[in-house]
Amino acid sequence: MQVPAKSFLLVSAAIAALLWSCSGKEPFTAEAQSVKNRKPAADFTLRDANGTAVKLSDYRGKVVLLNFWATWCGPCTLEIPWFIEFEQQYKTQGFAVVGVSMDEDGWNAIKPYVAAHKMNYRVLLGDDSVSQLYGGVESLPTTFIIDRAGRVAFPPHIGLAGKNEYLKEIQSLLGEQQRTTSLFNRPLPLAALRFGPTK
Repeated sequence: MQVPAKSFLLVSAAIAALLWSCSGKEPFTAEAQSVKNRKPAADFTLRDANGTAVKLSDYRGKVVLLNFWATWCGPCTLEIPWFIEFEQQYKTQGFAVVGVSMDEDGWNAIKPYVAAHKMNYRVLLGDDSVSQLYGGVESLPTTFIIDRAGRVAFPPHIGLAGKNEYLKEIQSLLGEQQRTTSLFNRPLPLAALRFGPTK
């Protein structure tokens, strides 16, 4: 049976919309914010699968990918393998992924999903109050990239973003620390080490 062209286009458009975002909003392309314009990421306390209370501020000093997601979200499932890879590749450089699940069924839905997908990063159970702290998360996935000082470094990714876009942002923030460290480790000129009046 041949599918009419109009019907095919409508179905294709619907699938594409679902892949971009679980809420139907268009994806947002982030641009870097200058350090002085970065705003502090709202702190919160949520619990992980073991019942441990975890604060976002516990990650101060690390670059953090903060991802709001849910087990029923198709685009979230596409991103999770990337985040697993990022966690594995950059963890030793001071990077961490923190997943905040917005599943209404709670850990009954989350735990089997985490195990099945072999998620190697911290997953927390979110709630409406945390959602409101971040402007009211209406679309999933929504992801924030946070610098080592606990500031949101880029506008949020609303909907499915590109893997290379995430990589570029993560690497740029890890590079900020490297540039600062190299600056402090640079040998001082001899003139700066002299004491007393100079001739």
